[in-house]
Amino acid sequence: MEDNHNNERRSSKTFKITAIALLIVLFIGSNVLSLFLGNKMAFRGISLPGVGGSLAKDFQNINDIDKYKKLFAIRDELYKKYDGQIDDNKLLDGAIKGMTAALEDPYTVYMTKKEASDFMGSMQGNISGVGIELDIKDDKLVIVAPIEGSPAEKAGVMKGDIILKVDDKDVTAKEYDKAKAMIRGEKGTKVKLTLSREGKGTFDLTITRDTISVKSVKGEIIENGIALVSISSFDEHTDQEFIDTLNSLKSKGMKGIILDLRGNPGGYLNTAVNVVSQFIDKSKVIVSTKDKYNNEEKSVSKGGNFINTPLVVLTDEGTASAAEIVSGALKDYKAATLVGTKTFGKGVVQSPIELNDGTLLKVTISKWYTPNGNNIHKTGIMPDIQVEYPSELQTSPYNRSKDPQFEKALDVIREKLK
Repeated sequence: MEDNHNNERRSSKTFKITAIALLIVLFIGSNVLSLFLGNKMAFRGISLPGVGGSLAKDFQNINDIDKYKKLFAIRDELYKKYDGQIDDNKLLDGAIKGMTAALEDPYTVYMTKKEASDFMGSMQGNISGVGIELDIKDDKLVIVAPIEGSPAEKAGVMKGDIILKVDDKDVTAKEYDKAKAMIRGEKGTKVKLTLSREGKGTFDLTITRDTISVKSVKGEIIENGIALVSISSFDEHTDQEFIDTLNSLKSKGMKGIILDLRGNPGGYLNTAVNVVSQFIDKSKVIVSTKDKYNNEEKSVSKGGNFINTPLVVLTDEGTASAAEIVSGALKDYKAATLVGTKTFGKGVVQSPIELNDGTLLKVTISKWYTPNGNNIHKTGIMPDIQVEYPSELQTSPYNRSKDPQFEKALDVIREKLK
């Protein structure tokens, strides 16, 4: 009994030291993020080369750790009373998850080592799951779009479906990353989704997971020098894929472009900047961000080879985040005509902090603004020409010839080329 008691005390001491260290990281995190600007992600990646300056105020807050004595007291009571196995690492992960969840910001989350690995893999375009893009709308988990050819698409998942449960466990918008982690899994395993769809009500789909390798850019010449280029997400290599695609289409006689950003949930901020730079004069502001201290950072165009190319952009309620950065810049500079419906409305920037143990803290650090100074969070971007996509077509296999948004975009680009 004495050995067990000593082990418990040593475990408690280790837990407290680890918890305090992570609490300090969380206290100073926001200022670290504001100091070390890297133009990486709409999630924005950063490195932490040092500290200083405005961090002094946060170091004063370390005394506030006394407020967290209750956390350690609860942990000790669990060890004394709980009739079951206890894993300190899981307790600590749970405590930190609770802290981020209390902010009630679905985009600020703490990820375990497994969740962090899955998240970073998805941003590189390689995941194992069912192939759906998720986002949050009206406090609901909404499917932006199933990935073309994915198990989800083959099973009948559709854009706009709302996820209510995963494997019979309720999920909410506050559990965005948890839900994504639950849906992903090893190839060949199954996951049950409980969905809600307008006009159909609630229903279940059981889907077999597979490896999803996503090529985020597709392009083709559809008629008389008009190219249709679609971007499904802004992943790590999307910008180079996009440039390669445009160059290939140009060699085939491309004169004008319809850029389809419908159902695009976003991704890396710097990738979006590189994409839209192809159409905007060098050094013009593409997007600016402001943090809680009113520090501003501007991302400017690198210039490109397709400036003044006639361009129409297709948008819908699934056009989000980095895809809205592209849409907003093109609209403000009148470099393109936007056709479709109002975009999703995600005008905030997240930054991931990778911790030494492989876990990850993703934090909302700033708001972003279009070149004209508009923040579109929860309001979205209105297209220049509004065209609804009929609800009756959403339950049918996609047919370009019956797509009124595409048909309008085609009419507009034809006029531009006259």
